[in-house]
Amino acid sequence: MRHRFRDLPLRSRLALLTALAVAVAVAVCSGVAWFLVRDQLTSSVDETLRSSRVDAPPLIARVQTGACVTDPDQLPSDLPRPPLGFVTQVVNADGDRCLIQGSALLDVSDTDVAVTQGRSPESLHDATGSDGASYRVVTRQLAAGYAVTVARPLSEVDDPLRSLAVVLTLVAAGGVVGAAGVGVALARAGLRPVDRLTEATEHIARTEDLSVRIPVTGDDEIARLSRSFNSMTAALASSRELQQQLIADAGHELRTPLTSLRTNIELLARSEETGRPLPPEDRRQLMASVTAQLTELAALIGDLQELSRPERAAGSGRVEVVALHDVAARAVARARPRAPQGMPIDAELDPWFVRGEPAALERVVVNLLDNAVKFGAEGRDPRAGVDVVLRDGVLLVRDRGPGIPAEELPHVFERFWRAPGARRLPGSGLGLSIVARTVRESGGDITLRPARDGEGGTEAVLRLPGAPVPPPER
Repeated sequence: MRHRFRDLPLRSRLALLTALAVAVAVAVCSGVAWFLVRDQLTSSVDETLRSSRVDAPPLIARVQTGACVTDPDQLPSDLPRPPLGFVTQVVNADGDRCLIQGSALLDVSDTDVAVTQGRSPESLHDATGSDGASYRVVTRQLAAGYAVTVARPLSEVDDPLRSLAVVLTLVAAGGVVGAAGVGVALARAGLRPVDRLTEATEHIARTEDLSVRIPVTGDDEIARLSRSFNSMTAALASSRELQQQLIADAGHELRTPLTSLRTNIELLARSEETGRPLPPEDRRQLMASVTAQLTELAALIGDLQELSRPERAAGSGRVEVVALHDVAARAVARARPRAPQGMPIDAELDPWFVRGEPAALERVVVNLLDNAVKFGAEGRDPRAGVDVVLRDGVLLVRDRGPGIPAEELPHVFERFWRAPGARRLPGSGLGLSIVARTVRESGGDITLRPARDGEGGTEAVLRLPGAPVPPPER
């Protein structure tokens, strides 16, 4: 049954659930109403019975003279008919009964006998008459050893209750049918935004058109779902655009070293094929160019692989407590051999401990130093060198190159972006992009700004959360 319900369309399930909820609510309300009416009618009959007055002397006289009969047909015909089907009978201490008025003798219960014996002041209960009908009975003491029972037929209660049950059943059935119709209409109206969302999803799956947007009105759950869908498609479209841009930029960057390699290799091959060897100096320069292009190509491929990984999986190392001053010292040691002759790299490193991947953080500092060395060599006085300062969790890498114009600073961390003045220098434009992502994953931030001492050049400011002492071991 559960599987069949799950197989139904969503509209049918909503309509069915609505009808079921209304049916349960109507059933509960109808049941409560029926019991309340029954209690009210029964209470009314009880009040009528209790308010009835019976004169004891005449009843005792009739019993003693034998006018109280045990067969309803033996009642004198000249007696007046009791109102509303009243039955009056007398019960003695032995449980015997005789009829004073009415059309049936009533069963005598133990509580009735208890009243005759003076052990109970009153007995109120249901009883069955000799005619097979049900009666509501009240028994009160009449005299010593005698009690009088006054009863009314329960048909006065049962008949209205049957009519009420029929009416409530019809009302409930009509309510359930109406609720089912209303449920279908509400399901259609409520699911219309979902239909639009489904159509948009199917359209995207069919055409791969990520420009589709769903109109959003209100702040309900459907509106939130539509906003989330629009945000998702916008993110997918942006991701696709960035992917296509990455492929295009990578193809453009790869074309230059590949073209140079092809030209140099073809020149070497033609020299071998024609039997006219190149001069030793030209051949040495040609081989050096091939080696440099291969190195640049390998570095570019490595950068592309690094950027192609998801951010949370960008590094391959394990996050741990890292001494940033030691990382910076190793990076300075690696950068010094690559600096032009005569360019000093001065380091002033205070202790600072952070959480991160040692290899990734070292690559960050190395990239910053490589940029500082590369652009510092273009400065007016390369011998001024590069300064590396780590103090209070802020790593400052300062060069004395030509600097970066203010209008170009917002683009320095974009993939493949290179300043017009730097396009003749080696590099792919990916280093700072990798730096920015690694720093972001480590919870820090990185900025580039003009040097603030007025001597020209650029400062790279790296901030990472940490402490001057390592955390205690657990």
